[in-house]
Amino acid sequence: MAGSASGGGARLPLAGGGTRLPLPRGGTRLPVAVWLLTRTALLLFVLRVVTFPGPDVTTDVSVIYQGWYEVLQTGTYPLDDVTWQYPPAAALAILSPALLPFLGYAAAFSFLALLCDALVLGLLRYAGGRPGKSQRGTWVWVTGVTLLGPTAYARYDLMVTAVAVAALLAGARHPRTLGALAGFGALLKVWPLLLLAGTPRGRATRRSWATAAGTTAGLTLLLNASMPGALAFLTFQRDRGTEIESLGALVFHVARHFGWQGEVLLNYGSVEFLGPYVPLVSTLALALTALAMGWLAVWRLRAKRFAPSTPCDAAFAAVLLFTTTSRVISPQYMIWLVGLAAACLAFRGSRMALPAWLAVAATGVTMLEFPVWFAHVVASDPLGVLLLAVRNGLLVAATLTACGRLWRQTVTEPRRRGLLPARPARDNALLSS
Repeated sequence: MAGSASGGGARLPLAGGGTRLPLPRGGTRLPVAVWLLTRTALLLFVLRVVTFPGPDVTTDVSVIYQGWYEVLQTGTYPLDDVTWQYPPAAALAILSPALLPFLGYAAAFSFLALLCDALVLGLLRYAGGRPGKSQRGTWVWVTGVTLLGPTAYARYDLMVTAVAVAALLAGARHPRTLGALAGFGALLKVWPLLLLAGTPRGRATRRSWATAAGTTAGLTLLLNASMPGALAFLTFQRDRGTEIESLGALVFHVARHFGWQGEVLLNYGSVEFLGPYVPLVSTLALALTALAMGWLAVWRLRAKRFAPSTPCDAAFAAVLLFTTTSRVISPQYMIWLVGLAAACLAFRGSRMALPAWLAVAATGVTMLEFPVWFAHVVASDPLGVLLLAVRNGLLVAATLTACGRLWRQTVTEPRRRGLLPARPARDNALLSS
């Protein structure tokens, strides 16, 4: 047997002279072993066999999700519940435990999250064994989900992330698949639409963007026709405030020590600051998000060369921008970043290693601030403020580093080399196939 060009394992001969895909060597069994151990621990926590420190993170599933499930089964969206702030296809994730009717709702949801976790692991291991790819992404995923703790299995964001990772890993060869999955993902939780930010210009972009638009429009019409209230989430999202874990919230955490007369309340489904200047900070956060998306548009117009890893790198940078500038940085948002970071590092040519591991480090700090020491965050005491400052500082560092590296690789370096063509013809043919 000959060695694999990617270093991922051996190739087996086929009866017509071809070769099979690389087979993983023993070294790639280690992340699977770690995955099995850590996911067993996560299941023990979310099934409440073992108690995890801090508030119970499973109540979103056992109380909120299950309540929505009962309403959705009647044929309507939860129109009277302002905490329903999700696009219409989110109903599919909430209803998914019906696939396992022999389990209770919470247990079925946890096992479906485990299956999605395993799917991402399998996709990353498969991709990592191909030429030009790497198993680094597998380690990012195994480590990042572990560091987020039981929250990873107690929200439907892991399901959305599985769709996003599948879209990016398939997109290099199948732009229409990328578009279809990105469109479907956008109807699950909006942000997967940013997966289209880095598609190469030309046929790949036309195919993926058109398919995404068709998928989104078609599913929206179908879901709106099947159940009333599919677009109610737009109104409920509009009234959100500044959530206490966001970047802007640090202003009020510090201000509370200097006599700021605001308060912390459960508002629209999350713990938010309410009081003087909160609307101003919320507006500034929205403006910062708009500026970040403007930078992304400028980058796309200026980019000269799209490497094989560019679609993943651009998606990671875009979602970092979206997350870091958001009025709400809920703990489960970190799973988005872990998944996209893993997709980036599945490519040997990706330069996102540093921002990827910064995002993983931020995920570990996130578990400490929620749920372990969330009471300190709510109280704005020194430990709570320190945890938020470190976590959000890591996110800012990851965002700036990712955007800087993306710009240099696709804009600055090609210009210095004499305005290289967007891609070699061979790569364009591959992306357009």
